[in-house]
Amino acid sequence: MRIELVDIDGLRSPVRPDLGSVLDAYRSILRTGAVEEPLIVHDGDMTLLGGFRTYEALDLLSAVRAPALLLEDGEFHVAGDDPLGAVRDGRTIEEGAFSLSGVEVPRIRVRLSDLLEGHGGRGRRVYRSTVELMVKDWPTPLVRLNFGSSEGREVWAKLEWYNPFSCSAKDRVAWAMIEDAARRGCLGGAFYEATSTNTGIALAALSRVLGRSCRIYLPRGTQAGVDAYFRALGAHVVRGSEPITVQMLDRVMEEARRDGAVVLNQFENDANFKVHLKHTAHELQEQLEAAGARPDYLVGALGTSGHLSAISFHLKSLYGDSIKVIGVQPAPGSRIPGIRRIETGMKWVSHAQLDGVADVSAEEALEGIWAVARSDGIIIGPSSGAIIAAVRKMDLRGTVAAVLPDNGLKYQEFLGSVGRDAP
Repeated sequence: MRIELVDIDGLRSPVRPDLGSVLDAYRSILRTGAVEEPLIVHDGDMTLLGGFRTYEALDLLSAVRAPALLLEDGEFHVAGDDPLGAVRDGRTIEEGAFSLSGVEVPRIRVRLSDLLEGHGGRGRRVYRSTVELMVKDWPTPLVRLNFGSSEGREVWAKLEWYNPFSCSAKDRVAWAMIEDAARRGCLGGAFYEATSTNTGIALAALSRVLGRSCRIYLPRGTQAGVDAYFRALGAHVVRGSEPITVQMLDRVMEEARRDGAVVLNQFENDANFKVHLKHTAHELQEQLEAAGARPDYLVGALGTSGHLSAISFHLKSLYGDSIKVIGVQPAPGSRIPGIRRIETGMKWVSHAQLDGVADVSAEEALEGIWAVARSDGIIIGPSSGAIIAAVRKMDLRGTVAAVLPDNGLKYQEFLGSVGRDAP
């Protein structure tokens, strides 16, 4: 029996604790800056026997190491279900399905900073696959915009279109859902997914890399031009009559069951929230710190609610109520690609602790696109334009952090649909 720092990637857990309890542990470690109880690990095959919430929290905090109490056979006794057997059989068991005796767990204090490894790309940016390109090239850039600089505000924009597959934040989500399904042994041979565009493109692209087939379900009103992207990636496209993606889920689930396909379901899959908590949130925090900027506001678009909820949870765990979080949704009667209204249902939005919600019309989103094009020379996407419009509409002052989900190069129809020329 001994305590050592062990590599997190080498651990195997038979238990998947609920997200709420993991977030409690996450917040506690983040606020204290330390781990005060070791994981309990079988020294033979590195199976977790205890500390499941701490393990999940450290993984989401991007730790690469964890303090572990290593136990050999004969140094502990298990009553109930066998965690070692569960791992060998590929089963997941409930946290209370077994108990451990004969072990006295010591109190420790290991600094979180000693368990981390920095984010970022590698050296000369040479990658051995497109998946490696995506993951090892994180963080996506953070840039200070000229927009609003003469109006008492400083806007720092995180440019998520530097992800290579869909050129959007949804690359992270598609990758994380596939990784999670692979770990659980339920990857399957085909993916079916409802999407407004970007998750579908990312999933279709990764399907090609993995040698899987992909069927994409698009709601009514999705731009006709995106079909060409899906055809290029070999995905089958089904266009529905439903106005928004979440209303297509029952049909997608039914057809997947019929065909033996896997529905990763970005709207309910906690991998969506977790990938942004583990990566996007930490990237933004570290980038702002490197810039010497402490955010007064975080402004983000509401779609699945995954990225805004995760980043808000992280930053509010650090800064408390000194940072205000604003969600952006389409105004009643408006359609802005990639975002929708809260009342349509969003799984993780309660974790965001929103301080306000801004309604933005399609016309205002387009004006936001034009404003940044004229001030900074980049063409941002409709949801990004809505974020910029909200910053202006709410007259936010001080330091504003904004996560811009994608650029405008896929949205020619939207850019020409609002009905007037750029000023």
